[in-house]
Amino acid sequence: MDNIINLQKKIVPELSELLVLRYQVLRQVSHEAPIGRRALAGRLGLSERVLRAQVDFLKNCGLLNFSPLGMYVTEEGEEILKELADYVRKLQDLSSLEALLSERLNIARVVIIPGDCDQEDVVKREIGRAAAGILIGLISDGSEHVVAVSGGSTMAAMAANVSGSAPKTVVVPARGGLGDNVEDQANTIASVLARRFGAKYKQLYVPDGVSEDILNSILAEDVTVKSVVEVIRRADILVHGMGRADIMAVRRGLSEEILRKLSEEGAVGEAIGQYCSLEGKVVYVTNNAGLMVNDLVHINKVIGLGGGKSKAEAILSVIRASRQDILITDEAAAKAITEILAVDNKV
Repeated sequence: MDNIINLQKKIVPELSELLVLRYQVLRQVSHEAPIGRRALAGRLGLSERVLRAQVDFLKNCGLLNFSPLGMYVTEEGEEILKELADYVRKLQDLSSLEALLSERLNIARVVIIPGDCDQEDVVKREIGRAAAGILIGLISDGSEHVVAVSGGSTMAAMAANVSGSAPKTVVVPARGGLGDNVEDQANTIASVLARRFGAKYKQLYVPDGVSEDILNSILAEDVTVKSVVEVIRRADILVHGMGRADIMAVRRGLSEEILRKLSEEGAVGEAIGQYCSLEGKVVYVTNNAGLMVNDLVHINKVIGLGGGKSKAEAILSVIRASRQDILITDEAAAKAITEILAVDNKV
């Protein structure tokens, strides 16, 4: 396939550009259906005239359809969209970038989605969709699994894209809640995943960041919470998001004193309550009844999700601070990470 793609790019480069454009149209409609032509043109930054030609072509191919409420992707279109994702990655040389980051970061598998989460919300949803596909593959062997999940909008996108049957699987929140939007909390994501898999789930009703004394008291006195924590710590699969330390610290309601500590010690990234410097030093960890940093060594598969150029340092800091087996990110973050690595090599 690589030889065919290279020939295509050299002989008919305009065909490659057209294919990527039509892929972007299908992808956007898939996530926002039903959507009108004007709204779609705005999302993609295209004129209505240019967009009309593409949607008419896709409709004639049976990949798009129209209703009074707007456009939507047909079943055939959805199947082709899945197949196109890998082809577009190769077409845009993202497979080479995946291999490079896999080697440089010592991660078994890197998946890069075209685009930038900071600019296109649809890219975040595509990261979620890719994570869903990988998770389905991991638990479809019929074995017993305990899947731990963190919160966040990218994780919610993953939950929305899973399907299948895994009755022997138990889904649990990796940590307690942050007081965020209910739909983005780990408890909610765990329950949605479980319903879509036909699996069991457990809930953890302990806020993130409580004092150590309170946490120990809860674990000593609440048998239900203690039993849930025991299941969480048996997780063999962890899927978690990666965020910027400054943003996550505010969302967690950390004190001014801790915020100063994070700033002074150079914390740039956060995952499952651990705050990391760009060099991979864990500078602060919030108390929680769920998974902690030292628990990751006991988990069979750790999958990290995060995208956007603005999160490049955050993603790299988490990778350096903790083991990651699979990274799912976007093109903008991946390229920014390679630039950081290139600078580090020159220092």
